[in-house]
Amino acid sequence: MDSYMATVNGIRVHYRRAGEGPPVVLLHGWPQTSYCWHRIFDRLARDHTVIAPDLRGYGLTDKPRTGFDKRTMATDVSALLHELGFSSASVVGHDRGGRVAHRWALDRPDEVERLAVLDIIPTREMWRRLDAGVARGYWHWLFHLQPDLPELLAGKDIPAYLGYFFERWTYQRQGLDPDAVAEYVRAFSAPGALRAGFDDYRASFPDDAEHDDADFGRKLTMPVLALWGQAGLLGALPTLDIWRDYAEDVTGEGLPECGHFLAEEQPDAVLEHLKRFL
Repeated sequence: MDSYMATVNGIRVHYRRAGEGPPVVLLHGWPQTSYCWHRIFDRLARDHTVIAPDLRGYGLTDKPRTGFDKRTMATDVSALLHELGFSSASVVGHDRGGRVAHRWALDRPDEVERLAVLDIIPTREMWRRLDAGVARGYWHWLFHLQPDLPELLAGKDIPAYLGYFFERWTYQRQGLDPDAVAEYVRAFSAPGALRAGFDDYRASFPDDAEHDDADFGRKLTMPVLALWGQAGLLGALPTLDIWRDYAEDVTGEGLPECGHFLAEEQPDAVLEHLKRFL
């Protein structure tokens, strides 16, 4: 995975690129960077031009004080796509990157040919279903929304804080590959990185909520693939039925023996699904 920098939408964006063919944009989640695709990146690049940016505030991309609403973050990656000479692409988003991808598809449907969402339901739907069971799984959302406190507590031991999620959110409960964990710890130890990651969550209110409410009832028209870890929270939710309320053409399934980090826990299964879908 070769690394590059581009200045788009007023910030410097770090991205990885490889391959030739129809473009595919891969958007990572929290607490990760574009490195999270390392187990499928090169294989996907055999048939596609694969572009994997670090989202605004993450990895080597700039960490401004503003712009963490999903509309602005989607504009970042849209501008990057055009900077690289493409007018449209298939988009794959995991976790927070899936929320950016969903907003991108809503705001610029002509740019998103196909949309794959990994281990998420729409943000608006998650808040609507926030009962005790969902709250137990998504407690970190409510914590990360708080001003200043997450930085104070998580910043005292970044490896331990991130490691909690890598262990709890994986099926095998052995965390992720040590090299990957080291990469994520390094990234979130950089100045401003913790704050920026939490600002991604803090943008949920009022900006993201207002945008999502305004678009509720308008379904995505491009094909949508929804994949999730069967051992995670979404395994207990009617995930496909939920997405069918937000998109016209939805397929997908839960991956067995898989937690939250699909592309790292079950890369072969994810790659197989993506190759059929793309």
